[in-house]
Amino acid sequence: MAPDSEESPLLVPTAHEAIYDRFASGQKKWIVFHVSLVGLLAMFVQVTFVPSIPQIAKDLNLTHAVVNLALSVSTLATAIGALVWAAYSTFYGRRSIYLCGIPFLCVGSCGVALSTSLQSLLFWRFVQMFGCAGALSLGTGTIGDIYKLEERGTAIGIFFSVTLLGFTFAPFLGGAATQYWSWRNLHYSVGAWGLLEMLFIYLSFPETSHPGTLGIDKLPSRRWFHIKWINPLSSLWLLRSPNLFAVMLASALMLNTMYVLLVPIAYTVGIRYGITNDAIIGAFFLPNGLGSFTGTLVAGRLSDIVVRRWREKRRGAYCPEDRLRATWIGGLFVVPLSIGASGLITTYIGGPIGLALNVLCLYVNGVGVESVLNPINSYNVDILHSRSAEAAAVCMASWSLIMSATTALIIPSIERIGVAWTDIIAAVLAVIGQGIIILTIRYGDRMRASIDVGFSTVENN
Repeated sequence: MAPDSEESPLLVPTAHEAIYDRFASGQKKWIVFHVSLVGLLAMFVQVTFVPSIPQIAKDLNLTHAVVNLALSVSTLATAIGALVWAAYSTFYGRRSIYLCGIPFLCVGSCGVALSTSLQSLLFWRFVQMFGCAGALSLGTGTIGDIYKLEERGTAIGIFFSVTLLGFTFAPFLGGAATQYWSWRNLHYSVGAWGLLEMLFIYLSFPETSHPGTLGIDKLPSRRWFHIKWINPLSSLWLLRSPNLFAVMLASALMLNTMYVLLVPIAYTVGIRYGITNDAIIGAFFLPNGLGSFTGTLVAGRLSDIVVRRWREKRRGAYCPEDRLRATWIGGLFVVPLSIGASGLITTYIGGPIGLALNVLCLYVNGVGVESVLNPINSYNVDILHSRSAEAAAVCMASWSLIMSATTALIIPSIERIGVAWTDIIAAVLAVIGQGIIILTIRYGDRMRASIDVGFSTVENN
């Protein structure tokens, strides 16, 4: 069936909509609570490692640059793991894959804590990050399973807001644990947290995939323990869709501004304002994380409102790209202005005033970035509902690969052309990203018609 155009009629209600009534409202909230906790753990694992790098380097007698290789390994593991777990969740279901992934996280965390060499650190860090890499894509797919089109933006916003609490507080907690406790004990604690999450899911998390849609459900016969090889890289083929590629690239350009602000913060804000304590450096992630928390909550509800209003304007006609209209304030103004201002403030304004203004810019940037990413995450579920986890994973894996490349350029760029120009370039790229989104809104129906990768229609969304 051809993808919906802007003139596609809205069919209400359909038999498909009854699928979303399988779970009561309270059950749906419980499921969102489940997946949010797993997402929170995954973000905590990812971010707490950064402030512990100096202490790890000291304990293992390594240079900071060498230990930074673990960040590249983390990025690779996140990209691979997201694709693997999402692809297998389409075949086996969400619950089974959660239960398969978390043990990797637990074992990897203990391995990191026991590491005595660079080789063992890199190996176990890969295992650890591989295990939790599917949390965001699986969570997004799960919410797409249980919430209707007009409701899922709000639910996805709640999911990411809880997840981003890890991004908000993990750097500070990781820095404090490293400074006053032990980075090894920190990773033991993460492993124990993972075991509790796995038990929690095993006892009270239901399968949310729509009945009859899983690959294993379609097998004519199967063994009690059925193992199927699935090529996780096949999900990347979804990016041949102009729509998916466009919003992935645009969101990566937005996310890049956050990395440009946060990755070198010890060398920009830290050096500029004379801050050397690991715990305090980690605390500078708090305003950005709180901004992200605010932005994703507001953007989720706003994108649902935008979808409903534009359908009313079209007298019931449905266009998936309407959700992207919720991004323009954040993408065109909030994100570019916040990072551009931060670069100029760091360069030209010293003392407490400059520091306070930088904290404000970090908060505003978090609000702006998530006000763009949240509608895009929901849009990916909208247009490819049957493979929503894979669509989310492809986008997030691409972010990881792109960010790993750009992260390597941030500090050399600051050293060569300065903080101000580096941040201004990132701001310009963000504006270009919003331009890509505007073009997708304008020509989205033609783009979907040019290459159909199995897009959802009104009847099955």
